[in-house]
Amino acid sequence: MANVCTRISHGLRTLSWVYGARGARRRLYRGFSLPRLPSSRSMDFALEGVHVLVTGASGGIGLETSRLFCTLGANVTAHYNTQLEPLKELLETFPGKLQPEQADLKQETSVQAMFARISKGTFGPVQVAVVNHGIWPSECVPVVDLTLDRWDHLISTNLTSSFLVCRENLRGLVNAEPKVKDKASIVLIGSTSGKYGEAGYADYAASKSAMMYGLTLTLKNEIVKIAPNARVNCIAPGWVSTETALRDFEMIYRSLATTPLKKTATALEIANQVAVLSSSTISGHVTGQIIMVDGGMEGTFLNKPEDL
Repeated sequence: MANVCTRISHGLRTLSWVYGARGARRRLYRGFSLPRLPSSRSMDFALEGVHVLVTGASGGIGLETSRLFCTLGANVTAHYNTQLEPLKELLETFPGKLQPEQADLKQETSVQAMFARISKGTFGPVQVAVVNHGIWPSECVPVVDLTLDRWDHLISTNLTSSFLVCRENLRGLVNAEPKVKDKASIVLIGSTSGKYGEAGYADYAASKSAMMYGLTLTLKNEIVKIAPNARVNCIAPGWVSTETALRDFEMIYRSLATTPLKKTATALEIANQVAVLSSSTISGHVTGQIIMVDGGMEGTFLNKPEDL
C-alpha cells in the first residue's frame, strides 16, 4: 500500500506524518524523527527513581499517595508539619525510598529551608511536587459571621502555603539538569468546593478555587519557561472516605444526592489519579487540566423539603 501523508499546519510549523505498510509511523520535521513509542505491554509510569515531594503526607490522601509512589519505585519526600507518627509505617516498609521532612508551610523561611535541605539530600532536586496539604474548618460559618482571623488563617494555610511550595519548586528547577527537568510536574489538590462553592465554608472554597483555576492555569504557562516539558495539573476530589470527612454526615448526604455513583471516594482512588498525572510517560501531553474525581457530582442540595 502506498504511504499516506497527512499534513497538519499549526502557525508557521507543519508536521508530516508518514504511515508505512506495517503501520509504523514517524514524524518528519527538520530532519528529526518521532521517538519510538512504547508498546502497551511495556507501558509503565516511569517513576522509578523520580524524586516526588508530597506535602501533607501524614494523613488521608497524602499518606496513600506517598505509599503509592513508593510502590511505583519513586523516591519520596513526605512532608509533615506536626504529625510524624502516621509516616513511621511507611518508613519501615520502604527503607531508603521515603524520607520525612518537617516544615510549617505558612512560613516563607520554613518552606525555603525545607527545599534547601531536600536539594542537598540523597534524592536531589524535587521533580514531581504534589501540593496536597490543607485544612478543613471545624465549624460551619456563613460569610455574614465569618471573622477576618479565620479567613486569613485558612487562606494562609491552604493557598499562600501552596504558592510558596510551588515557587520554591520552580526555583529549584531553574539550574537543574535536563534529566531532572524532563520529569518535572506539579499536581495540586483542589476540591469540588472550588468549583461549586461550599455554604458555610467560603474561606475553604475560595482557597481551593484559587488553586484550581488562577494558580494552576498560570503555572502551566510559566513552568515551561524553566523546564520545556514540565506540566501542571490539578486533581479536585469530592468527598473522600477519611475519618475527618465522614464526621459531617448531613453535608456528605447533600453531596451524594447529586452524585451518580452514590459513594465517597477512597484515598487510593485519588492517589491513583495523582500518579497518572505525575507520569511523563502516561500524561506527557496533559497540562493545565482540572480533573474532577467526584463520582459525577453535580453540586450539592441547598434546600431541605421544609425549606421550600
